[in-house]
Amino acid sequence: MNSKEQNYDELMSERKAFDETKLGVKGLVDAGITKVPRIFISEPQEPSSASASASITVPTIDLDSIEKEPVLRRSAAERVVEASARCGFFQVVNHGIPVLVLEEMLRGVRLFYEQDPEVRKQWYTRDESSKMMYHSNYDLFTAPAANWRDTVYLTIAPKAPNPDDLPPVCRSLSLSLDFDGFDPQFSRWCRDIMIEYADQITKLVRVLFELLSEGLNLEPEYLNKIGCSDGLFILYHCYPACPEPELTLGAKMHTDINFLTVLLQDNLGGLQFLCDHQWVDIPPVPGALVLISNDKLKAGPHRVVASRHGPRVSVASFFTTGLNSSSVIYGPIKELLNDDNPPKYRDTTVAEYSRHFNTKRDNITATLKDFLL
Repeated sequence: MNSKEQNYDELMSERKAFDETKLGVKGLVDAGITKVPRIFISEPQEPSSASASASITVPTIDLDSIEKEPVLRRSAAERVVEASARCGFFQVVNHGIPVLVLEEMLRGVRLFYEQDPEVRKQWYTRDESSKMMYHSNYDLFTAPAANWRDTVYLTIAPKAPNPDDLPPVCRSLSLSLDFDGFDPQFSRWCRDIMIEYADQITKLVRVLFELLSEGLNLEPEYLNKIGCSDGLFILYHCYPACPEPELTLGAKMHTDINFLTVLLQDNLGGLQFLCDHQWVDIPPVPGALVLISNDKLKAGPHRVVASRHGPRVSVASFFTTGLNSSSVIYGPIKELLNDDNPPKYRDTTVAEYSRHFNTKRDNITATLKDFLL
């Protein structure tokens, strides 16, 4: 056995030993490690984090009164498309989701990861047939370096999970919070915050797909009618404090494969987007949600930097039809094509595109090139 093969075998053995603890990165931190294990050490990325730009600001779109004021709605639609086409990300405020729902969703995520380790590890699995999974790094055994994070995965739609099958610690919303205007109608989502949050996000995304459709001069329901909001997969991330954040990443640079991503982040920050060849920090804004669109609407490359502070938690909601066996064909929107704007990509299904994407995760532009005409 040569040294390269021996090193590979040693790394795989270390990854296997880490996975078998069923405690993830949080378990390493709780054990008091002071050095980052080598399975997490990343190659430097270009541009480096030191080049994070303050000259590019995050587009923030106010959705207040867009249902009543046509002028405000048209302006919001134009800004959503403009932001999506430029760098592929923006924030929305006054989106109609109660702040209490956002806060309690983040609280539920924290409570899950703060459970007794023996309780938490009961949920640890890599069985992809499960409606819910909890583990560290879906690509632990294939990626060049592991991310400094743990994740709970939950399929919400097209078939909703049974609330009784979810971790009890994540489901219960505190009734003792001082919430002005609280009334008994909220009792249902007080029991099932994971489901309530998903319902609220789905309603918001249907509105955003309407705005995207209108901004592209299509009928308002165009993108919803072709199934863009029909499937929902949610990831609940935990990024523990890192003793050597310069050596690893919470999430390496990547793009999302789905139609639209909605990200709820806590107040610790760390999310960065690549725009005009510069990393742009996305500072947390209380009550705001970050939207990640998908080339005319770009899939924005992004990452999460590791930090000595933590744990950071976030909730990423992915809207896609890749969760079912849909045979729907997607391609360039014919209503937008003409001699000056010909189709760039061939038609495909979400399943076929996903297969290509999953074989080229470390090359964020390679998948699209496979579908160029």
